[in-house]
Amino acid sequence: MARQSHDRAAGVLLGQACGDALGVPYEFGPALPEPLVPQMTGGGPFGFDPGEYSDDTSMAVCIAEVAATGADLTSDEALDEIAERFLAWAATAKDVGSQTRAIFAETRVRGGSRGRAMRDVSAEHAFALPGRVGNGALMRTSVVALSRLDDRDATAAAARAVASLTHNDPLGLESCVLWSEAIRLAVTTGRLELLAGLDLIPETRRDQWHEWIDEATDVDPRTFARNGFTVYALQAAWAAITWTPTPKPDPAAGTVPAQHFALALMNAVRAGDDTDTVAAIAGGLLGAVWGASAIPADWSRRVHGYGGHRARGLVALALRTADRGTSTGWPVAPHMTSRDYVEAPDDLVTHPHDDGVKLGTYRSPAHGCDAVVSLCRVGADDFADVDDHAAVWLVDSDDPDDNPHLDFLLADAAHVIKDLRDAGRTVFVHCVAAQQRTPSVAVAYARLLGVPADQAQSDLRAVLPRLRGRGLVWDRAALVRPAGD
Repeated sequence: MARQSHDRAAGVLLGQACGDALGVPYEFGPALPEPLVPQMTGGGPFGFDPGEYSDDTSMAVCIAEVAATGADLTSDEALDEIAERFLAWAATAKDVGSQTRAIFAETRVRGGSRGRAMRDVSAEHAFALPGRVGNGALMRTSVVALSRLDDRDATAAAARAVASLTHNDPLGLESCVLWSEAIRLAVTTGRLELLAGLDLIPETRRDQWHEWIDEATDVDPRTFARNGFTVYALQAAWAAITWTPTPKPDPAAGTVPAQHFALALMNAVRAGDDTDTVAAIAGGLLGAVWGASAIPADWSRRVHGYGGHRARGLVALALRTADRGTSTGWPVAPHMTSRDYVEAPDDLVTHPHDDGVKLGTYRSPAHGCDAVVSLCRVGADDFADVDDHAAVWLVDSDDPDDNPHLDFLLADAAHVIKDLRDAGRTVFVHCVAAQQRTPSVAVAYARLLGVPADQAQSDLRAVLPRLRGRGLVWDRAALVRPAGD
């Protein structure tokens, strides 16, 4: 998988979880005014913790834990396993949607395989109540799109099969097919297109879906304030994505295109009503378009939930699903074992403008900090004892194509260091060898503190004399705007 599509695949489940956790505090509330900035404060009607994702991502995790083995999601075996995981999750869940809860209750009293029983109950529900289909399948479908990235027909079949477990109505199935295909297309090509999957649904349904999608394109998502119905949820999510302008790149103004990810998610939450679900649906597609590298580190370091997953675990599930369960190295290996990592020096120095920030390498000795900002890949067990760990998707390269969101990443890394310091944390910042990424982000942080660019760079050269004081990443770091500019 190419580096950028790898980034985009990694962004799908993490993007969904961030949208979900962002929407939790506002669930079932009114549409929100534009000046209100949604925050991951937790709470809501079901009392979630700050940064905790809800049923939307929990059910996606149940699917991902099966898909990450490389299983064919249309097989009876895979559907049985997903159904079992759904029921196990629901037994202790804080929130289960009404339609899903009813399907689960009836499934538990039936004999035979769980997958077959659940699909039968779902089909009976759809027959008895045609067209009354909630958004509970659409909300969890993002990871299904990663299961067969090279085969749109297989992706559509998997979307139908997994949706049929609880929402076996044509509208439920079709909404999942359309959204899954949009995510698959975004991951593999970077394109944002929802109409591209129309040929994957019955011909008699295409005009109606075309009309519904047109109605929601470039429209204020608050137009679809009652969004528990699967069609309205899809429309609200699509509206939030397409109505939100993509910022123009302007270093002087501090705007970059990658900010569209966060701005569109906040607009999804502002739609009101089923805020966590609409934002989860939108987040999966936004993550597929912009990649994990566009997800604010302050969000990704907070997100957590069912299965014990934090950002690192969600990325691992997504990439293992995309690789059909063949991953053996990063992100599943406990430690990084390549030569660059093994032979990295063990430097550890203090930031020249903040003695609460330590700078080092992957192999630095005990840093004594209670927060870590990683600027390179790390193993699944690395820094497991640190409660606050932020990962920044920054590549050590002077090729602009390798870091399509470079200005965003440098500023974002600097801001997350400052946020951690403002919270009273001591922060260890590292990459592999502290020759490019670590000193560059240290410069960006110094700029955020108001240190002039030339002084910031010269001071970092003094404490890290082996750094490569040249190159694209180093030069762009000096352009980060001081806080308050």
